[in-house]
Amino acid sequence: MEKNKKHKEEQTKAAQKENKPVDQEPEGKTEAAHETKESEAFEVVKKSIEDEMTEKMAEMQDKYLRLSAEFDNYRRRTLKEKMEITKTAGESILISILPVIDDFERALKSMDKVENCDSIKEGVVLIYNKLNDFLKQNGVKEIEALNKEFDGDHHEAVTKIPAPEESARGKVVDVIQKGYSLNEKIIRFPKVVVGE
Repeated sequence: MEKNKKHKEEQTKAAQKENKPVDQEPEGKTEAAHETKESEAFEVVKKSIEDEMTEKMAEMQDKYLRLSAEFDNYRRRTLKEKMEITKTAGESILISILPVIDDFERALKSMDKVENCDSIKEGVVLIYNKLNDFLKQNGVKEIEALNKEFDGDHHEAVTKIPAPEESARGKVVDVIQKGYSLNEKIIRFPKVVVGE
């Protein structure tokens, strides 16, 4: 036993001189193998995380682009709606005023037949002109129909009569009620008589 003990001591001293552990495998080999396995596992995890993050980023970019496009469409649509609303904001009020214009025109025609009412006629003409100017300032325009080709998109035919002359065929020969447009939108179609 003592021989074994001495032998071990000698080995230990020799190993210490060479900086080697006694009765053990070299440390570098096992540590390097362990580090290589850890490194490979780390690379696999790193790669899967990178793939996952790339996928999430692409998904977020797609959501952002879609949301941005949707917002642009919404903004354009609301802007267009606002413009339409401002163009036709007072449409119902202006439509309600049109019969008053008709009454004024009838009054003016009947005053032409009566004598000695010049001052009344001047007053009515003044009011009529002011009301007409008010409508024009608000974008209301009269639709010219008399002696124009009949157009079903712009005229409402009340009746047809034989044309007084050949050139009046298919044309408006009489306007029963004037038509008006508000900013290029027809708010009342002219009621007309068509020659055939």
